[in-house]
Amino acid sequence: MASPSPASPLVVREDSYVTLHYRISLASGEGAGSVFVDTFTGRPATLQLGIGQWAPGMEAALIGHGEGESFSFTLEPAQAYGERNPDLIQRVTLAMLREHAGDETFEPGDLVEFAAPNGGRYSGVFKEQGEDYALFDFNHPLAGSALKVDVSLLGVM
Repeated sequence: MASPSPASPLVVREDSYVTLHYRISLASGEGAGSVFVDTFTGRPATLQLGIGQWAPGMEAALIGHGEGESFSFTLEPAQAYGERNPDLIQRVTLAMLREHAGDETFEPGDLVEFAAPNGGRYSGVFKEQGEDYALFDFNHPLAGSALKVDVSLLGVM
């Protein structure tokens, strides 16, 4: 009679729910070394893989790792949030800004949320204001940067 094998850890799959601590740092570019987000100092996060909460390349790096593991990985921009797209830096009239953002007084670097015609919301980073326009960058804040991600998998479902 064979003895039961020790319980094997649960492994992350493409559709798993994971509870984890993670730290995302910029690994390249102007802010290299700066931390974008860090849950190690607070409450852990819970993610459902496969629904777009993280970039596909970031989720893929979790696949196959087991509950209880701690590890790090680095992703190039194309694997994370893509390269910066110059077409996503756009001028918005001040009238449109008032109508869709509810205000027109922002400081450079402010993240401004807009109402989309379909009822959705989207965000852009305020860059500068001219006489009758405001310049926004609608790229993801992490676009164009390689990322270093430190992970501690606390639970897998």
